[in-house]
Amino acid sequence: MSAPDFGTPRTGPGPDRTPLPDGADGSSGASALAEGAPAVPAAEAARGGALEVLHRVFGYEAFRGSQQEIIDQVVGGGDALVLMPTGGGKSLCYQIPALVRPGVGVVISPLIALMQDQVDALRALGVRAGFLNSTQDLDERRLVEAEFLAGELDLLYLAPERLRVESTLRLLERGTISLFAIDEAHCVAQWGHDFRPDYLALSTLHERWPRVPRIALTATATEATHTEIASRLKLQDARHFVASFDRPNIQYRIAPKNEPRRQLLQLLRAEHPGEAGIVYCLSRASVEKTAEFLVKNGVDALPYHAGLDARVRQENQARFLREDGLVMVATIAFGMGIDKPDVRFVAHLDLPKSVEGYYQETGRAGRDGRPSTAWLAYGYQDVVQQRRMIDTSEGDAAHRRRLGEHVDAMLALCETVECRRVQLLAYFGEKSDPCGNCDTCLTPPESWDGTVPAQKLLSTVVRLKRERNQKFGVGQAVDILLGKKTAKVIQFDHDGLSVFGIGSDLPEAQWRGVARQLLSQGLLAVEGEYSTLVLTETSGDVLSGARKVTLRKEPERAARAPPRTPGSAPSR
Repeated sequence: MSAPDFGTPRTGPGPDRTPLPDGADGSSGASALAEGAPAVPAAEAARGGALEVLHRVFGYEAFRGSQQEIIDQVVGGGDALVLMPTGGGKSLCYQIPALVRPGVGVVISPLIALMQDQVDALRALGVRAGFLNSTQDLDERRLVEAEFLAGELDLLYLAPERLRVESTLRLLERGTISLFAIDEAHCVAQWGHDFRPDYLALSTLHERWPRVPRIALTATATEATHTEIASRLKLQDARHFVASFDRPNIQYRIAPKNEPRRQLLQLLRAEHPGEAGIVYCLSRASVEKTAEFLVKNGVDALPYHAGLDARVRQENQARFLREDGLVMVATIAFGMGIDKPDVRFVAHLDLPKSVEGYYQETGRAGRDGRPSTAWLAYGYQDVVQQRRMIDTSEGDAAHRRRLGEHVDAMLALCETVECRRVQLLAYFGEKSDPCGNCDTCLTPPESWDGTVPAQKLLSTVVRLKRERNQKFGVGQAVDILLGKKTAKVIQFDHDGLSVFGIGSDLPEAQWRGVARQLLSQGLLAVEGEYSTLVLTETSGDVLSGARKVTLRKEPERAARAPPRTPGSAPSR
């Protein structure tokens, strides 16, 4: 079974950062396994070496890249920190050592909703797997605990909060542990996109079990997150393996919002009819409305968000994993750990909060290595919404600043005129050449000198404040610039402002693009419940002419890449 080619491996600073190229997808779902893989009891398979286990249990002939090195490191009792993109075969890196080493491999995973599926898939291969989490009743937990103590398990999955319960720790001390695998390790990092406080307790594992090797794995981490994972889990002296983050089979596209649900429907009909995909929305209400819209228009779609009944969520998730051609419309509560190789597209109808989150979410497309699409609709209100969420978020100034930096990086990716893949990989510290397969490569955007329009818009904000002691949102500012005598303009006597009508040289859509890009560059800001425009510390440099403003030219309509037939190779 072939695995996707994740491109040239990279190296970087840190202790023994061995580059990790592509690898066979060793996730626990049956879709990752070769056809006809023999279901050999794990106890028998464990008598062989790692390569024999790979072949006899998982059905692969050979390891790829540095998978063998990672597995040898852990089998030999050493610690490892592994950064590998989604679909790169991370699970094999702890499953095989757990089958080779004596004892039970304990896997720490935040994916309670998926533990049953993961365990069922492993058991189908003859691997003796179990889990302990809050979904089980007392009898179910006691049965798994008895299997663990009797040495009748090869892998035991735990949610991180279980390790804060003393009874769980005492249970583990009574058994024999072969290794600790910390999956989704970015959850330990404040810089990460999915911080989980329960993960902080995992730093004590090496103190309580100093001779048990640990392997921490994540699909995405910047240098800052990588460093924080190593520090918080005390893995600085572990071997660090870092794969290339490039997913060349994914085509990244970001389109200006213009009735985004209809844009999405057009994308699905033109390029992905009857294919499986994930649509991410920021709110539960948007999830429900989008799923309903798609169903009404002939697309088989299901909703998924935390507000749904747990049984409904589980049923929808199970259907998505096991049926062909379903579209899951979800909040970011869905997707981590999902093992479905034939997801042909991931679409975002709202701006993600961070590049890390965006990368991991889009990485759920094309795990089988075939051409797939990552599509995002992005507009002015996305910027306003994210800025407002940061301003009203809990936490201190440093926390809000960190959130702001995440959003700024995401905005820079949206507004770039360069290759999106180059910018995306650069965020993770990886250098690359233009890919020839993203929207900015296929249809290069134009940039233009937007200094004068920026000055006009900023001057409008200044005039409203100085001459009327008022603040308004972008809609009113654009109406003033265009010289529109709307009821609201007349009501507030804004047609008497000196800036009234000075922007008639640009259409309304372009003015809204100017406002959005000024917001993304930090040259303009919004505040309050009504998102009124205010100047920033750097606005004065633009008004004085000390700073030039370069803007991305707004297309008349969202550029659409030519349709690809299923299985066709991406343009390179």
